[in-house]
Amino acid sequence: MLRDQADRHPDTIVIVDGATRVTMAELRAGAARVAHELIDLGVRPGDRVALWGVNDPYWVMHAFGVWDAGAVIVPLSSRAKGLEAAAMIAKTGAEVLITGEGPPGVVLADLLPPGTGLRHVLGPGTEFAGVDRNHDVEERALAVRPGDLCEIMSTSGTTGTPKGVMLDHAQVLRGYWDWSEIVTLDEHDRYPVIAPFSHGFGLNAGLIACVLRRATMMPIRIFTPDALMSLISEGRVSILAGPPTLFHRLLDELDRADWDVSSLRVAICGAAAVPAALITRLVERVGLERMINAYGLMEGTVVSMTRARDPIEVIAATTGRAVPGIEVRIVDDDGKEVAAGERGEILQRGYGVMRGYWDEPGKTAEVVDPDGWLHTGDIGVLDPAGNLAIVDRKKELYIVNGFNVSPAEVESLLLREGSLAQAAVIGVPDPVSGEAGWAYVVPRPGMTIDPGTLLGWAKDNMSNYKVPKRIIVVEALPANTNGKIDKMALRARASRS
Repeated sequence: MLRDQADRHPDTIVIVDGATRVTMAELRAGAARVAHELIDLGVRPGDRVALWGVNDPYWVMHAFGVWDAGAVIVPLSSRAKGLEAAAMIAKTGAEVLITGEGPPGVVLADLLPPGTGLRHVLGPGTEFAGVDRNHDVEERALAVRPGDLCEIMSTSGTTGTPKGVMLDHAQVLRGYWDWSEIVTLDEHDRYPVIAPFSHGFGLNAGLIACVLRRATMMPIRIFTPDALMSLISEGRVSILAGPPTLFHRLLDELDRADWDVSSLRVAICGAAAVPAALITRLVERVGLERMINAYGLMEGTVVSMTRARDPIEVIAATTGRAVPGIEVRIVDDDGKEVAAGERGEILQRGYGVMRGYWDEPGKTAEVVDPDGWLHTGDIGVLDPAGNLAIVDRKKELYIVNGFNVSPAEVESLLLREGSLAQAAVIGVPDPVSGEAGWAYVVPRPGMTIDPGTLLGWAKDNMSNYKVPKRIIVVEALPANTNGKIDKMALRARASRS
């Protein structure tokens, strides 16, 4: 794919990073140089190479260099601590680590504990003695087959033993060609990649999608909300992807100042409930052509997306219909398919399902059944038109007096009250009801929240077992590296209360 793009469109600028501009031809040449170096270090086809750093051109160049060498990329979060990174390196048997620029003051090589099994650590300015330039990188690169592994992505988050999700080249290229087709991403777009390249969305729906479609990639090293408006207005951003909080922030800033956001045409949210009012305001205030909701997961690539001409209520309440080549079913606890409109676990089958967890056939068999269905662990509902609504994570349901409660449903109901910008609900142990809901809420700008009043509204508008036992007003909700609300941090906070 890279060679085809570089041959046909050598002068197309594919990366803009401050004053740095990288063309397709330069990306191809830089990747080939990296591949030469890796081959000289003894990297063979199928070897795993770990890559760490913030989003920048160095990361992009070295990712394609790993693929040119026929190797498999193992992305490491730039926020990972030494033990976390070492666990993934050990899990995948990576013997070469490429380190780019990290967060301010952080150098991964300094954090790694001894005994990681690494033979080589490459960083900016690494000198390569005796490099043999006779290697035929083209032969190595073109020997890679569609079914060869492309990437091994960590699913462990910040705690626990990491699992490595295996995806092959064909899965990634097909999945994100179709994704970008639905998004209408093309060579005229300027697209800031906010999600880390170490995450599936940042790597596949960002880095790879931009090269696939010749869009201008704008890698964001460390995203801060305060930089959002200047990023859009000065960078003439046309595609913006992120959680609903990102778009709430955009609207809040527009209420405070007259920013130029006329270049923005498409906004993408991922598997989150998007208030209909937010979509309406974005369309009217920003002039968006489209707001897209989508659902995917590391183990399943792209699953469903809303489409052009979908009404606002479909975009707000669902993640759209299954993408081509993917089947979706909703099943009950006994594995039986439920009727449209009924909730159950989401099962997915098709080309996007992972090849498995690296070196863990037992854990793979726990989530991919003999018929090829991936058991996602997400709770969803299919409407009669085939639109998929993500209700919750199976494990996040809590039980109040014998009734299952979905945090996402309670959050959606609370947001209808009108004074809240955000709400996050968790289940906590309770001596009377077994578990109880605690709601952490953030007021809209210029508004104050009285917990008692909000609780009264909840009692008036929810079944009694759904009403939170406590409402805690906070200035902001904790977020993980992907910009989503960090429920683990809230549970830790609740346990200290």
